[in-house]
Amino acid sequence: MDFVQYFYNIIDFFKLPIWRYLIYGIVLILAVLWLSFVYWTYRDAKLRNTNAIFWALIVFILNFPGLFIYLILRPPEFIEDVLERDLEIKRMELYLSKDIKFCPTCRSEVKDDFVICPQCRKKLKKSCVQCEKPLNLDWKVCPYCKAEQ
Repeated sequence: MDFVQYFYNIIDFFKLPIWRYLIYGIVLILAVLWLSFVYWTYRDAKLRNTNAIFWALIVFILNFPGLFIYLILRPPEFIEDVLERDLEIKRMELYLSKDIKFCPTCRSEVKDDFVICPQCRKKLKKSCVQCEKPLNLDWKVCPYCKAEQ
């Protein structure tokens, strides 16, 4: 008899209104979380240039499994990253095609006829002793006037 009374006390405890409000709160939090997953999926799919409405509906209908499916199948890059990488590649191709010279010490741009770097004063070439044209440091003869260096 004592056990039966104890059992009814436990049931009465869980019939208190606080438990109903607690369950409502948990359901509300799960609903907000579910809708936030739908919104995040829509926004992320739009940034990755995929069908955003389709993926948002998948997550809305399938809930957490839909989100996992989207995370597995989504494109790996944002569209902005793809465009930025393509622009960087084009910029580097133009940069390399111009045949620009750089100082070996400070990496500033120097012209082909510079004898020293104007930034760090590194000696880039030597002047010919006769015609004073710029020569590479390892040349023994001036190709312009045939003077020995």
